[in-house]
Amino acid sequence: MQSRGSASEEGKNPTVKANQSRVMPHRLFKLLVLFLVLCFIFSAVTISLIRHFGGQSIFVTNMSSELLWRASFAPQRKQYPFTRVPKIAFMFLTKGPLPLATIWERFFKGHDGHYSIYVHSLPSFKPQFPSSSVFYKRQIPSQVSEWGRMSMCDAERRLLANALLDISNEWFILLSESCIPLYNFTVAYQYLMKSKYSFIGAFDDPGPHGRGRYKGDMLPEVNISEWRKGSQWFEVNRKLAINIVEDNKFYPKFLEFCRPPCYVDEHYFPTMMTIRAPTMLANRSITWVDWSRGGPHPATFGRGDITEEFMKRVLEHQNCTYNDQPSSICSLFGRKFAPSTMEPLLLLAPKYLGF
Repeated sequence: MQSRGSASEEGKNPTVKANQSRVMPHRLFKLLVLFLVLCFIFSAVTISLIRHFGGQSIFVTNMSSELLWRASFAPQRKQYPFTRVPKIAFMFLTKGPLPLATIWERFFKGHDGHYSIYVHSLPSFKPQFPSSSVFYKRQIPSQVSEWGRMSMCDAERRLLANALLDISNEWFILLSESCIPLYNFTVAYQYLMKSKYSFIGAFDDPGPHGRGRYKGDMLPEVNISEWRKGSQWFEVNRKLAINIVEDNKFYPKFLEFCRPPCYVDEHYFPTMMTIRAPTMLANRSITWVDWSRGGPHPATFGRGDITEEFMKRVLEHQNCTYNDQPSSICSLFGRKFAPSTMEPLLLLAPKYLGF
């Protein structure tokens, strides 16, 4: 009986195996077809997103989030386990080339170890600085930024985040390709390192280009009484730089409700810092511009503007407060200088700029 049972079981096995061998390829085929369909859909969606947003933006989003997260870290111990020489991070927000690079090269010469440089340009721009230049390989991963839109603030936060990764950077200066230094490096370094305040212009404009841009949807994070306006060109210490990159409270509100004719780069940082750190602000920028010619933008200077009389006008008769005391040095940098100004500036720099 036992042998018959065994024979019976053995007789069934080939039949089952034969049926399974016919069913399994059919199931595998269906799974393979489903997998290929899903791959096709994923590829189509990815290509569509790349065409719409640009090749880098899909992948940079996560990278940017991680960058801001890493940059927001702050040491909990005041003592450093190494000799720390405080540095100034010079952050250039540009479209492409730096036509006034030669002036900056002269400004930085002889001050290695006291500064660092970061350049955010259009993703398509390929810099060609020689290896001897202070700007060599100083470009950071970038995205397209548009004036008046949150992408401009994103670029500024990206610069800050990259600079914050260097623990020695103590001050963070936002500059454009049209900026020049108005004093030598030593004066600028001492001015910033001894300052009790960060330099962000933040004022209450009751007119249509100030409070007129505010929307009630900003509540409860931002009240109209806290709404501020100011220049995007800032100079901040490390504590405020961390405050800027770690923000996820005000950013969504400004992203959604401050769009042209509300120009977010004029309101986001001034308003946020007024709310979060009002006692740490000098409420002025130290980047000089000339609004005397009128219009929506400050004057742009060309070769013919750069004379000894011009330099005297820019540097003399300045009045402001520095650390709550009267000062005749109010601006360390100036803009907007066209590429054609480089030669006359280099000629006058030893006499008027100190380098």
